[in-house]
Amino acid sequence: MTCPSLLRRTAVGGVREGRLPVPGEPRRLGGALRSRLQQDDAGAQFARYVVVGAVSSGLYALVFIALEDVGAQPANLAGAIASTLLANELHRRLTFHAGQQVSWFTAQWEGGGLAGVGLVATSLALAGVHALIGDVGTGLQLCLIAAVTGAIGLVRFVALRSWVFSPATRQD
Repeated sequence: MTCPSLLRRTAVGGVREGRLPVPGEPRRLGGALRSRLQQDDAGAQFARYVVVGAVSSGLYALVFIALEDVGAQPANLAGAIASTLLANELHRRLTFHAGQQVSWFTAQWEGGGLAGVGLVATSLALAGVHALIGDVGTGLQLCLIAAVTGAIGLVRFVALRSWVFSPATRQD
């Protein structure tokens, strides 16, 4: 049994802990965070960009695992295509709130081109490591891919924000 004094304790911001929220009562932290993430400044867009990246990476992993029996390269290609299609659409609608300004095709074509640059960069980085050092362990390869993907992701965010989903209204 919970001590009655704990049910009356007040948390930061005056919201009482130890009880269920009352319908219609403002949720200070959750509401503030939600409100902050719905803004269109670079910080809020970057936070949404990271979430979309995590979701699309999850899809990539699922597709790769499902198709692994047909070979690593076909599974990699299918995973990259599926995750890129999902990421571009989520970026268009959620990350950059550009669903009305940028068409689906434009988002896929331009965003997909940027994703292709990232795929080429990771492939070249792996080939370069193998040429310079030789056969390296899986851990080092994954660290290299993560570093290159992170760097490309930052460049891609800037490119998507300033070029593909720029605030300038356009409908292709």
